[in-house]
Amino acid sequence: MSNNSHKSKIVVIGAGNVGATIAYTLMVRKQANDIVLVDLNEALARGTALDIAHGTGFYKQIRVRQGGYEECADANVIIITAGLARKPGQTRLDLAKANVSIAQDITRNIMKYAENPLIVVVSNPADILTAAVTRESGLPADRVIGSGTSLDTARFRYALSRMFESDISDIDAYVLGEHGDSQVAIWSDVSVGGLDLDDFSQQNNLSLDKNLLAEWTKDAGAEVIGLKGATFYGIAMSVSCIVESIMKDKHTVLPVAHVLDESFGEWAGVAISLPCRVGRDGIEKAYRLPMTEEEREAMNRSVNTLREFQKNALHD
Repeated sequence: MSNNSHKSKIVVIGAGNVGATIAYTLMVRKQANDIVLVDLNEALARGTALDIAHGTGFYKQIRVRQGGYEECADANVIIITAGLARKPGQTRLDLAKANVSIAQDITRNIMKYAENPLIVVVSNPADILTAAVTRESGLPADRVIGSGTSLDTARFRYALSRMFESDISDIDAYVLGEHGDSQVAIWSDVSVGGLDLDDFSQQNNLSLDKNLLAEWTKDAGAEVIGLKGATFYGIAMSVSCIVESIMKDKHTVLPVAHVLDESFGEWAGVAISLPCRVGRDGIEKAYRLPMTEEEREAMNRSVNTLREFQKNALHD
């Protein structure tokens, strides 16, 4: 579909907290004129769609509705949010295996109707499920985009903006690697208002505990879950940003995940987040960010962690 077509359609699979908030955010930001919620619990999907649709008159006459997998046939973007939450005492690997099975089933249903779809994977563990959806669908890796460290990066920028008392839009910074414990804050690339981190800190007489800030960023999601039981607003804005770059063909560079190809050497075959240019056809290019030796080693550890996790979860 042409990027200037008057008709645009997004399918959100999963009408729980994350899927519902994503659908609402897409509506408020006017990112499609047809938003479809798909869920095994059809009443939940229908009720959520109606609740959002009742507010469309305040923004734009956007159609928000419940539907089935046949709606994927002509969707510009399909967003997978369905999955189980981690239960007390359940290991991360056990959760991954359960959600891999769910993601595989969802993917098979998508592919019954859709030819060469563009899929955004949000369900956790997002990197593992991105690899699972890529494999199950047979799609090119650049058409299966994991939300990856886009939210971790936003949290990192938020923490830096609070620390520096700066406008968050003036801060350039990335968290890359796994959307999880082995994520890597790329301190060597941080800049504030065009100044590199050391220059900015020196000119403002600031001292920075990098380890503390990196740990806060990594644990920020767990903090929210501990306080209110789930996270969904931050990830909805993150996914909306990814969708906007696709729908408007903006070519925005975002820290998202996809299965890396052979050009990445030892990192090939793993779904992991790097800065990627995202447009109408998915991931157009993945960039190798200059890193210190320490950061490179941390990225290698993150890749190896995910490779082993992926091997166990996908039965490689």
